[in-house]
Amino acid sequence: MNLSIVQGDITQFHADAIVNAANTSLLGGAGVDGAIHRVAGPGLMAECKTLNGCRITGGYDLPCRYVIHTPGPIWRGGGHGEAAQLASCYRSCLTLALENGCRTVAFPSISTGVYHYPLMQAAHVALKAITDFLRLHPQLSVTMVCHSPQALHAYQVVWNMLYQETKPHED
Repeated sequence: MNLSIVQGDITQFHADAIVNAANTSLLGGAGVDGAIHRVAGPGLMAECKTLNGCRITGGYDLPCRYVIHTPGPIWRGGGHGEAAQLASCYRSCLTLALENGCRTVAFPSISTGVYHYPLMQAAHVALKAITDFLRLHPQLSVTMVCHSPQALHAYQVVWNMLYQETKPHED
């Protein structure tokens, strides 16, 4: 399976597409969203003003062709469909990547920052959604780019719990 888990800065990651854990306005904000907008430059902001929802834009000054913007769910205790919404974010991004000819996609940990989705639960949803998608579309290669040692550890622990027989490549 073409899945790797690394620690790093997604704004410096070379891939066909990186995913932006955006707010619903897609116009920049805190965390990953703000960092991507700062590095990409003003062209990204101008293009995002024309969009709504999970969309794909150019990469502008980022080292990628595209940025896929997806507003993740806000954690409200887990009983409001957050897991289904989060899984849908990952699937929608991967579908957009395929539709636009991408072979490599890099994800942050969606909704685990200012939206307060518990990291271990988010890692479980993300890895399950991604691996299920990759089984149907093995031509894609996905990297989870974890922003901190804690996030990297959480994704590695969940991977080992879910898929002990196969380890993702770790850089």
